Amino acid sequence: MIRVIVVDDQTLVRQGIRALLGLSPDVEVAGEAADGIEAMAVIQRERPDVVLLDVRMPRKGGVDMLREMRAEGDIPPAILLTTFDDDEALLDGIKAGAKGYLLKDVSLEDLIAAIRVVAEGGTLIRPAVTERVLRGLGHLPREFDSLDSPDPLTRRELEILRLMAGGYSNGEIADTLGTAEGTVKNHASNILSKLGVRDRTRAVLKALELGVI
Repeated sequence: MIRVIVVDDQTLVRQGIRALLGLSPDVEVAGEAADGIEAMAVIQRERPDVVLLDVRMPRKGGVDMLREMRAEGDIPPAILLTTFDDDEALLDGIKAGAKGYLLKDVSLEDLIAAIRVVAEGGTLIRPAVTERVLRGLGHLPREFDSLDSPDPLTRRELEILRLMAGGYSNGEIADTLGTAEGTVKNHASNILSKLGVRDRTRAVLKALELGVI
């Protein structure tokens, strides 16, 4: 069972998401919060597998909450939710540590799929948003450590990196490529090492910046 916390300042939105997630046999809403401050307490108490996090809320929004939790070294797997395309929030959220980004008009099927991907350690930088990410990287300073001239990736590493950018977990990548999950984990570790980054999200952003995916 995937335990989820829903964070949104609108009660009807929280109730609606709870009702929809209740239709999935492997997802359970473990708690709710109306803003980032309340959410931090709920997350500490419930230790969820995934947090559905509204970008803009009173007192403390989703991105600010992630930044604060990241500084404390205890950031949960989070999917940012918003009602409109917001390039700045997308980029800020990814840099703050969000694992995914979805519009609130997403279908139930896509929402459940996203929750499963993030719960399994994947990310949700979908092709639909990569152009916005690239545009943002063109004028925003890079705020994380990486190598300026990384070692070239092998063909298999590029295949895995592209699937990582699509939000696939290690298990899903292994199934797609017909290999063992442990092999995928080894390749993923090599990718991070070659690019000089510490997590999958930064690997994808670095690869997008370099134009290799």
